[in-house]
Formats: sequence, structure tokens, C-alpha cells
Amino acid sequence: MELQQLRYVIAVAEEANFTRAAKRCFVVQSALSHQIKALESELGTDLFARTSRRVDLTPAGAAFLPHARRALESAELAAQEAVAAHGIVNGALKIGMIPTVSAVNVPVLLRHFHESFPQVNTSLSVRASDDIVESVADGALDVGVVGMPRGRAPKGVESAHLTTERLAAIVHAGHRLAHRESVDLAELTEEVFADFATGGAGREQSDVVFVSAGIERNVRFEADTPESLLGLVREGLAVCLLSPEAISDSTGVRAIAVNGGPERTQYLVWSRFNPSPAARAFVDFVEEPQT
Repeated sequence: MELQQLRYVIAVAEEANFTRAAKRCFVVQSALSHQIKALESELGTDLFARTSRRVDLTPAGAAFLPHARRALESAELAAQEAVAAHGIVNGALKIGMIPTVSAVNVPVLLRHFHESFPQVNTSLSVRASDDIVESVADGALDVGVVGMPRGRAPKGVESAHLTTERLAAIVHAGHRLAHRESVDLAELTEEVFADFATGGAGREQSDVVFVSAGIERNVRFEADTPESLLGLVREGLAVCLLSPEAISDSTGVRAIAVNGGPERTQYLVWSRFNPSPAARAFVDFVEEPQT
């Protein structure tokens, strides 16, 4: 059994097509098919059920696939560790970040990290906090930056506190409260709100505070990005609760401090299980002050 055979099996399973898998692996289809047939002969069972139009995993293939992925990941990590022992950090680094990061300047951070570790192949995806934590815990992401409501820390991962901030009420520039520097939570009772979807950490941080204060609020609009929330505010349809940093480049809206308002803590998170050299380098890089 060879690592290349494992790569071919994974590619066919994910593409559900031998032709696409061969293109993905930069190999002719006949060579890929031959290697998979050789592996199936060695195992004494078929990994794929094939027709002229369809390719599916057999039960044996479905059982084999997760172990093939882990074996390949372990081999790649072994190579990275060996190189890192000589002071060179390389390999892939998959980063997840919430769309409302304020603890770090993401583009500047990534540029500085790339300058320090040019051989690391860095990728970034924007996701919800709970999705990032789950993905880091199961190995789909290496590191992430998440925002959690007051009193709730990420579970199942290692984490480091980055910042805690109080959210502001974001209102239209012509709103009745726009001239105020601060408001009490109760003064927002009659407002129509726009917020993130129910169930996520981005929504929970506000829901918890209003419920604890015994205040029912009217969340009429839900959106998945700060830009969408701000768009609703600019049109005078709603108010929302965001970090004041979220409107640093925005016009037509104002941020008002909310006494007793929601707080969120941003954390850097990474895997508890044998993080890669690139992940460890990124964690150290974020935690060390950059000049």
C-alpha cells in the first residue's frame, strides 16, 4: 500500500468520478485506475462500485476512507515535523475567522505571517464561531478566531483570549437616538432589530443580555454578514448591535454605547490534538506583539 494510492482513493471518493479525480491528481486516468485496482487486489475487496455513469464507495470503501485520510494526514504531518526540526515551517494552514473580527487586522496579520513563514500555504475562510470551533476540533481547520458571548468559552479546543468588547447600538444617522452618546438597554425596547440567525454565538451574545434584563426585543430581520445588517440600518429599517469597529468605514450610521449592553470575547482557537508546526507558528505569531 502506497501513499499515492491513498491519494487516488480519496480523490475518487470526493469527486465520484475517475476522470475528475485523475485531473485533480495530475495523472492520466489509466494510471489512476490501475493503482486503485492494484490496491483493491492487495486488500482482496473492491473499494468502489463502478458503472459507465456512476462511481460509489462500497461498504469496504466507506470503511477504508476515513483511515486513508488519517494515514495521509499523518504522513504529511511527519514530513512537516521533520522539516520544522531544521527550523523551516511549511505545509498547509487552514484558518477560519468570523466576519466581525476586531481583535486583529486580518489582512495585515496574514501578510506579516506570510513574510515570516513564506513556505506555509495559508488559506482563509469566513464562518460562524460555532462552525469554526467544531471544524478546528475535528481537524477540518487548523486555527481560528471566534467571538463568544460573555461567560462562554470555546469547548473542545485550545484557546487564548484576544479581546473583550462591548457591542454598540448601530442606528441610522437620522434616528431619534443618533445624537446620544449612550443609551440604556431598556431604551431600545421599542426598536426593530436586525441580527444574526438564531442559535449562533453571534446572536446569542445579544439574546442573553436582553433575556437576563427581562426585555423582549423585536428581531424582525436576520442576516449572515455585518454588511447586510448595516445595509438594513442605512435604509432606516432596523437597528443592530455590533462592535463599533464594524462601522469604521461606514457612512450614514452611528454607533451609540449601550449601558449594560452585550459583550463578546474574541478567542484564538487551535486543536488540542497534535497541532501542525504551521498551526503552532501561527498561534505564537498572533500571541506575540508584532512591530
